[in-house]
Amino acid sequence: MALLLFVLLIALFLINVPIAVALGLASALVFYLEGNVSIIVIIQRMFNSVDSFPLMAIPFFILAGKLMESGGISNRLIHLANVIFGRVKGGLGIVSIVACAFFAAISGSAAATTAAVGALMIPAMVNKGYDKSFSTAIQAAGGTIGIMIPPSVPLVLYGVAAGVSVGDLFIAGIVPGLIVMLSLILLVYFVSLKKGYGGGEKFGVKDFFKAFLDAFLALLMPVIILGGIYGGIFTPTEAAVVAVVYGLVIGLFVYREIKFTDLAAIFSSSVVTTAVIMFIIAGASVFGYYLTRQRIPAELTEMMLSLTDNWIVALLIINLVLLLCGVFLETSAAIIILTPILAPIATALGIDLVHFGIIMVVNLGIGFITPPVGVNLFVAANIAGTKFESLLRAIVPFILIMVIDVIILSFIPEISLFLLGD
Repeated sequence: MALLLFVLLIALFLINVPIAVALGLASALVFYLEGNVSIIVIIQRMFNSVDSFPLMAIPFFILAGKLMESGGISNRLIHLANVIFGRVKGGLGIVSIVACAFFAAISGSAAATTAAVGALMIPAMVNKGYDKSFSTAIQAAGGTIGIMIPPSVPLVLYGVAAGVSVGDLFIAGIVPGLIVMLSLILLVYFVSLKKGYGGGEKFGVKDFFKAFLDAFLALLMPVIILGGIYGGIFTPTEAAVVAVVYGLVIGLFVYREIKFTDLAAIFSSSVVTTAVIMFIIAGASVFGYYLTRQRIPAELTEMMLSLTDNWIVALLIINLVLLLCGVFLETSAAIIILTPILAPIATALGIDLVHFGIIMVVNLGIGFITPPVGVNLFVAANIAGTKFESLLRAIVPFILIMVIDVIILSFIPEISLFLLGD
């Protein structure tokens, strides 16, 4: 029956049934065929899975990101990054990556980061003579930082699924996110050096201070959120509410780039995004419930340990599984499905679950730039007005550099954990 469950799930994916519906429907059908679980129990499991205080952070972080996106934050962050890096070869490409890191600390979403920064940076790079496919690939890859640097919606999902502190995951995600950012910057710099892209823009000290002051309130937001969490002032969920209030006040009354008439569209867009994620969680909870009843996670753990008790070999296998799943599964669904399966294996191998959460999120982040799902590729291609297929060659170096990042982060756990003091 477990095999039937996976066959049904794959079949539903192939005929483009929405992920949430596919997860719930396949699981419900298998339960129905077995006849030992009431449909009421399934509905209760779905409801209970989203009836969680930590999950309340998701809609608020999504709303905060959309408020900041609409409130002129991205323009100011991009200008500050351009003042700092504009004179360097590949300057606009580097600006794009750095702006994504800034915006990631606000939105927590890869697609939102790609859209907000890409709308400004892709046309700017093309106008300066950058190859359109390369410019689009830069933006798609830079957008992946959105799920690594806190606050991060996937880290919240993993924390709930694995029973790990979301605050600890946020702390652990800072340095890995910065490492990914630096690796992408180096790639952009060397490619631009070879092809002669960019450089030469000059800004003085006065320009820097002016840009810094203009972007100061935007830069202050992640400091308030993360400082409040780590200082014990509020929980990650409460921090998300603070972020919404801050973003609303800044956008409406300080920068004045959000009008009261814009709020309905911002709120409705946030509701739709949140609903999609919550339906995925509800559907995946039924899927996970069936796996647990059948002891599949326990059996997979035993099988893995029978193959090898070497954590290095096992972690290589797990990384390969995560990379493959990231290619075909949406990130939220992958986390909800895979965490109950892989977390017990990680625990049995002595891998810290906070460290494992970072490994999982960075792995799945690569899925944002790999076809056929590749959400960031679709978003960036749409902004650039180019075909998805034209990006495939340009994105390969970015995928390879991020795979190297994953290997480094996997086998040097101190990178993720040293800020926790463990």
